[in-house]
Amino acid sequence: GAIVLFGAVQFGMIARAVAAGDRPGAVEWAGLAVAFTALVWLVGPGASAPSPLGVLLMTAAGLCWAAYSLLGRGSADPLADTAGNFLRCLPAAVLLAAWGWRVHPPDAKGLAYAVASGALASGLGYAIWYAALPALSRVTAAAVQLTVPALAAAGAVLFIGEPLTTRVVLASVAIIGGIALTIVGGDRRRSRAT
Repeated sequence: GAIVLFGAVQFGMIARAVAAGDRPGAVEWAGLAVAFTALVWLVGPGASAPSPLGVLLMTAAGLCWAAYSLLGRGSADPLADTAGNFLRCLPAAVLLAAWGWRVHPPDAKGLAYAVASGALASGLGYAIWYAALPALSRVTAAAVQLTVPALAAAGAVLFIGEPLTTRVVLASVAIIGGIALTIVGGDRRRSRAT
C-alpha cells in the first residue's frame, strides 16, 4: 500500500510539474529513481499485494495528497488554511468515527493516539509543509515527500522499539541521498535556465 500511495503522490506532483513546464532533468530523474527504489526496498520486505480495491483507494489517496500539497503552494497563512481544511473534513470524520465506534469501540489510549496523530502531528505537519512549499519547485516538493517513510521508520525505532536494521539504515540513507540528488540537479537546471 505504501508503495502505491507514494508512487501516486510522485506521479501526481511530477505530472503537474511537467504540465506546468517544469521538466526534470536527467540528474533529477536519477535522484527520484534512487529515492523511490530505496522506498520500495524500505517497505517492500514482508509486503503482500493489496487487493484491486486497495490499490484503487491508495492511488486515489496518493493523488489527493499530491493535489493537497500542490494547492498548498499558494497558501498565504499555512496554519489558518490547515485548520480550515481540518474543520471542513470534520463532518465526514465524525460520521466515519461513529461508524467505526460501532464496529470497534476505542479505548482512551487509542483516542489519545488518534488526536495526537491526527490533530497535532498531521495538523502541525501540514502547516509547516504549507509554509515550506512556496520555496520549493514542484519536482523538489515531490521528492521531499519521500522522506515520510524514512522519518516514520526512524520514529518507529525511537518511540515503539522497532529494531534498527541495516536495511532500514541503508534504505533511509539512499532515500535522503536520492532526494539530495534531485534537489541539486533541479537547482543546477534552473540556474542554467536563468
